[in-house]
Amino acid sequence: MSPDSLPPARPRKLFGTDGIRGVANRPPMDAGTALRLGQAAGRFFNRGTHRHRVVIGKDTRLSGYMLEPALTAGFIGAGMDVVLVGPLPTPAIALLTRSLRADLGVMISASHNPHEDNGIKLFGPDGLKLSDEQEGEIEALMGGDLSAALVSPEKLGRASRLEDAPGRYIEAAKASFPRGLTLEGLRVIVDCAHGAAYKVAPTVLWELGAEVVSVGVQPDGFNINRGVGSTSPKQLAEIVRERRADIGIALDGDADRLVLVDEAGAPVDGDQILALIAESWAREGRLKGGAVVATVMSNMGLERFLGRKGITLHRTPVGDRYVGERMRELGCNLGGEQSGHMIMNDFGTTGDGLVAALQVLAVLVEEKRPASQACNRFTPLPQRLVNIRFAGPSPLKDAGVQALIAEEEERLGTQGRVLIRASGTEPLIRVMVEAEEESLLNESLDRLCGPIRVKAGAA
Repeated sequence: MSPDSLPPARPRKLFGTDGIRGVANRPPMDAGTALRLGQAAGRFFNRGTHRHRVVIGKDTRLSGYMLEPALTAGFIGAGMDVVLVGPLPTPAIALLTRSLRADLGVMISASHNPHEDNGIKLFGPDGLKLSDEQEGEIEALMGGDLSAALVSPEKLGRASRLEDAPGRYIEAAKASFPRGLTLEGLRVIVDCAHGAAYKVAPTVLWELGAEVVSVGVQPDGFNINRGVGSTSPKQLAEIVRERRADIGIALDGDADRLVLVDEAGAPVDGDQILALIAESWAREGRLKGGAVVATVMSNMGLERFLGRKGITLHRTPVGDRYVGERMRELGCNLGGEQSGHMIMNDFGTTGDGLVAALQVLAVLVEEKRPASQACNRFTPLPQRLVNIRFAGPSPLKDAGVQALIAEEEERLGTQGRVLIRASGTEPLIRVMVEAEEESLLNESLDRLCGPIRVKAGAA
């Protein structure tokens, strides 16, 4: 089917900044919607005369067993062969989509959310997340008559399971670690959040020589991200101190992001990880484009640190997809988010928490310094985020509020910055202020939040 025969793209309602997400067994995360998504995406990608193929992976949520067969039925009915790989990290699905020359990759996961939620992420044949336009076209198909997507009985797809899928990802992850180095002598605590990496992450670290203590590796369908993982590193910090480990690695439910804990139990966020990798790669001549891509949320301290190293920081809207798009535009091979998504184009097409951790571990081995020193590349500026709920029109549409924001930006000048945006999922205004001094930050927040609360009806 040619692109011209597809209905025109329209504003997206199902797809958010990272696929479709919601409460399991409730629209849009119900079996009926998953079936229609499989049919619509199958129709969208079922072009040309070759045998069409889709790779489907998932994390450990119980609801994945509901969504996976529904998607499978939709794709098979649309004439696509389905390759099932079971629980694997999101970056593994992107990798397998490319290596198997599939038309589409699907990851069933709600990332760091609790087990009650689930989500569906789509990857194209290049292993990249679909664009807004592609998702809009698939959503338009889902809203129409899908009878044209259903093939005749002799053209139905087939389903099969790829038994060696974990091994393929394990070898790819290990290949990202510098040859000639080993993790021997390092004691590493890895928290897999009872999620998708519960088997592969400890295996990779052990095969590279580390002494590995595993946490969050007993999924039961309900405990994913519950008190563990990148959003709850407190337990990991305690274990690192108790076991006198060299470092702790906390992944999220689908292992596309990480938070580190140094040997003293102090957390290390994505900005520090970006700084460490960027400086190391620049020193070795491996940093492409002389730049790093991050989002508007990254700390000004990171930007100033990179600037002193002759490295430019380019900013994007929040969302690792936008980071990846900007990296490709600029020819960069390193980007990420403060929250821990790290994209390294030399090794993959999407965020990979485990591979990012390996880059940090390589620096620890090379520099022979403890994590508390190696992972403390810069002093972050004080930064605070305030959420203001509103009813009715967004306060950001008010001319007075816009004038106030402009005035505050001018007042801060080079001593700080203001970032105010509407949430993409809730009726919230997010007010973030950064400043060189805590007192200046608090003063700026007071000047901004008071009038915005009045306009929001929350005062």
